[in-house]
Amino acid sequence: MSDNITVAGVSVDTRHWIGGRRVASAGTFTDHSPIDGRALGEIARGGPAEAEAAVAAAREAFPGWAATSRAERARILHAIADGVEKRIKELAIVETTDNGALLRSHRRGVMPRVAHNFRFFADWLLGLGHEDFDTRGHTNHVSWDPAGPCVLITPWNAPLMLATWKVAPALAAGDTVVLKPAEWSPLTGSLLADIAAEAGLPAGVLNVVQGYGSEIGDALTSHPDVRRISFTGSVPTARRIAESAAANLTPLSLELGGKSPLLVFADADLDLAVDLAVEQYDNAGQVCLAATRLLVEEPVAEEFTRRFVEKATALRQGDPRDEGTDIGPTIHPRQLEKIDGFVQRAVAAGARAVVGGHREEGQYYAPTLLTEVAQDSEIVQEEVFGPVLTLQTFAGEDEAVRLANDTRFGLAATVATGDRERAERVTARLVAGTVWVNCFFVRDLQAPFGGSRQSGVGREGGTWSFDFYCDLKNTVTAPKGWKRDHG
Repeated sequence: MSDNITVAGVSVDTRHWIGGRRVASAGTFTDHSPIDGRALGEIARGGPAEAEAAVAAAREAFPGWAATSRAERARILHAIADGVEKRIKELAIVETTDNGALLRSHRRGVMPRVAHNFRFFADWLLGLGHEDFDTRGHTNHVSWDPAGPCVLITPWNAPLMLATWKVAPALAAGDTVVLKPAEWSPLTGSLLADIAAEAGLPAGVLNVVQGYGSEIGDALTSHPDVRRISFTGSVPTARRIAESAAANLTPLSLELGGKSPLLVFADADLDLAVDLAVEQYDNAGQVCLAATRLLVEEPVAEEFTRRFVEKATALRQGDPRDEGTDIGPTIHPRQLEKIDGFVQRAVAAGARAVVGGHREEGQYYAPTLLTEVAQDSEIVQEEVFGPVLTLQTFAGEDEAVRLANDTRFGLAATVATGDRERAERVTARLVAGTVWVNCFFVRDLQAPFGGSRQSGVGREGGTWSFDFYCDLKNTVTAPKGWKRDHG
């Protein structure tokens, strides 16, 4: 096979990046574009041998990178951000072709955010620290020591942005990285390796290996030299990773599924509430944070539904490279089958498709709203990860909170209300890692991000990221006993 493929005029190396060089595999897998199903090329398919080589490269590079000053690490991270900004158009078109998300979103929001991820953690590193404190005359000094090689396993729905949420703080912390991108969207991970090398990141500090699931994943997550594992994806895969990591007691950060609610109270700005609800179709519903359960107070439910249907049916679904497209394709035929299976089982159980409820041509699924759904039904309790919302009504705050909290997940929640005191009462009772009030998807990297219950373990963002990627050390020094004092 050729070592490079060309995607929309951009050359992408399909081999692994290990120890500062490109490495081929005996086997390959085919990467397809969800836009039209076209084969983009053959990707190196790694296994235990590639996993071992990548971890060995990260282990070898760790002492030098850990000893690199904070200022130099920050400088290199800013150089990586510069490289991303120079290639925003290329990164955007490659990722759109590879995973089907809107090109306009990639150009205007996603790829600039990738660069921001590196700049933010570079700057946060320089200010990181705790002031010394005193214990009966003894000085306590807390240091943030690099932990070691990290394995980062990232999803397909926002490949580069979600990868750099992990890569940037790990590198800033002084750790070395083995990045395993999702097999359904591997291409921008390969481009990131090129950008990092051009920015002067030393060989072995960032390694990128490609492969299918457990074929390479088990070897990475069970490796005794790995000091941290961060994973974003499904609950079943997280359980497997946790079992694999248990033998070595490797610390885990897990950002998992969601079945988030949008609570619409009768005093809400109804136009705003409808806009928030329709926004949940973003990225064809392939967003872990999406508020897929619409909970609407009874007095406004009929009017809310009418306005929602009007707005949702006006959405334009099609080629994500077109500026006027609102919803692109689902990532893979297997995901399309999964989405349709959820919807058809729900309809068979008595749900009514007010909007959509069917496939479109190719890998496209019509934006769907299901009503007349039971709280204990599969469609309400399980993550679909597609453009499928349900609508239920409630009579008051207590019922709204009960319905909102009645799943095994707790990733996020959104509240639409015109009453500030009600917002405070309700948000205090919601089980969620993030709650948005009269807004959606506003995320500051200073804030903690993660889920409760089966939506995850740990938090990312700001100091919380460094808490995970560092070994914190407290040094306690006595005030006396010195034979020599150079002060």
